[in-house]
Amino acid sequence: MSGESKPWRPKLILASASVRRLELLQQIGLDPDALIPADLDETPNKGELPRALAVRLANEKAAAAARIAAERPELEGAFLLAADTVVAVGRRIFPKCEIVDEAAQCLRLLSGRVHRVYTGVTLVTPKGGKRHRLVETRVRFKRFSSEDMEAYLASGEWRGKAGGYAIQGLAGAFVVKLIGSYTSVVGLPLNETVSLLAGEGFPAHLFWLNRV
Repeated sequence: MSGESKPWRPKLILASASVRRLELLQQIGLDPDALIPADLDETPNKGELPRALAVRLANEKAAAAARIAAERPELEGAFLLAADTVVAVGRRIFPKCEIVDEAAQCLRLLSGRVHRVYTGVTLVTPKGGKRHRLVETRVRFKRFSSEDMEAYLASGEWRGKAGGYAIQGLAGAFVVKLIGSYTSVVGLPLNETVSLLAGEGFPAHLFWLNRV
């Protein structure tokens, strides 16, 4: 989305309004040609497991964005990426916190415990094919002191975040151990995303040339 001259490549759509997902793609040299966020009800279905929710929402976001992209001739032949991240302890799915009491409840449940972060990624190819990947990461937080809780809640950084935290922000200070993909916890597992793209012929490495 920048104005710099770059080698030719197929167009890429990111089906998200997430700043962090855009920044992750840009980190590996991929600047999407369009951002098409999908406005979906992300409420889990009754009895739906966290990993199933991440996969379903990534698929639904991809489908919704693909319908919009089909009406834009300039995006014909584009690859489309969608992702969804779910934070859970056991079967319990944590919400994207919007009020302080909600965030406080999430943080109390995460304090001193291991939780799991699931990110589903869906790639729609120019020919309409779909490929999927689910990445699971285990994260252990320190036991929070009252000062930790009060200061973090006062920061407001929890707002709109699944589980009430963003690992790339202040909550990075809470992480004792992480097993899996850090970028998946941020919002988009880069290794798996590049693998999906490369597997369908998208020249992701092209942008690595002449970057310095």
